[in-house]
Amino acid sequence: MTTGAAAHRVDRFDLIVLGAGPAGASAALTAAQSGLRVALVDKARFPRDKLCGGGLTGRAITLYSRIYGAPLPPVPLERRDSFAFHAFGQDLGESKDAPPLHLCMRFELDASLVRSALDRGAVDFTGCKGTLDPDGPAVDLSDRRLEAPLLIAADGVNSPTARTLFGRSYDKSRIGFALEVERPGAEPDRPLRIDFGAADWGYGWQFPKASGTTIGVGGVLARNSDMKAALQRYMDVLDVPDTLTVKGQFLPFGDFRPTPGKGCILLAGDAAGLVDPITGEGIAHALDSGALAAKAVQQALTAGTPELALSIYKQSLRPIHRGLRHARLLRNLMFRPSLRPAFVRSFRNSRTLRSEYLRLMAGETEYGALMQKMIARLPGFAWRAMNGT
Repeated sequence: MTTGAAAHRVDRFDLIVLGAGPAGASAALTAAQSGLRVALVDKARFPRDKLCGGGLTGRAITLYSRIYGAPLPPVPLERRDSFAFHAFGQDLGESKDAPPLHLCMRFELDASLVRSALDRGAVDFTGCKGTLDPDGPAVDLSDRRLEAPLLIAADGVNSPTARTLFGRSYDKSRIGFALEVERPGAEPDRPLRIDFGAADWGYGWQFPKASGTTIGVGGVLARNSDMKAALQRYMDVLDVPDTLTVKGQFLPFGDFRPTPGKGCILLAGDAAGLVDPITGEGIAHALDSGALAAKAVQQALTAGTPELALSIYKQSLRPIHRGLRHARLLRNLMFRPSLRPAFVRSFRNSRTLRSEYLRLMAGETEYGALMQKMIARLPGFAWRAMNGT
């Protein structure tokens, strides 16, 4: 969405939410539950396809339960508690009886989240293309203009809203990129597999789901001149046919915006760069940031100071931002060529490190604790890694 467009009738709301993925749906639901009149706008009708590994970590499940009031999303889920780890072509061993990961198809998950938001009172403007007026803020649709004192933009990594506000959606030198394929058919005995280094400064994944298996690679785009070749090498390792359709998507990969918005517009989810720079997982941060943005809006409107919503929201994101900073430092330990042998040796030989990584995915610990354990095992490299040299 870009600035411009004429409008007809005017509909006024307390909040407009642009984008109805996990961040936008959670924002709309949270705001509507607090009594706000919310417009939920998305150019797509749901269900719609979405590139994603579809892994719901323990952290994501905990947040879903807190926001949506149910233990699990009402969609087909494949539960796995065994993880096979590999790094740079080496087998790092398997962890069993780990905190479980639930795997789903995003077109089913996102449609469910949208239904929940609409059921709680958000007004449905999905399937509507609109034009953002950042000065309103307002959105002009083909037959009406939506106005509100505040707007939450959860319109993805390619966020037109961020481009309007800041001149670009992301930093090309730091953006990540992922490619994946879907192998059809249920594979109940297929292990969940993670390969660090399947792409440069990135990883590969094999995620079995109820109706198929997602195989993909992702990494920092500037370090991967030929991501298609990286995917093909990974598919060859897994004996995956090269006849499957390949899909691609940019990933913020931890390159978050310290100030997630401008004026009366707040950015959430991928639009705010809230994606884990090691695993590429973004659903948990999307759910969390959407709800936090909505709470900031509700608090600011209640106080009669909508212009303070952004500062309230920024403050609430501090734990997420701190975790992403720690993860970027840890990425230096894992992927820097001079440090790889020590990382591989430590991760392979230390059950504690693997356990801490799995606890991190479950939301039972944070990156700071994992980073400290890694640095303790690599004392000769710690200073260099921390300083990015």
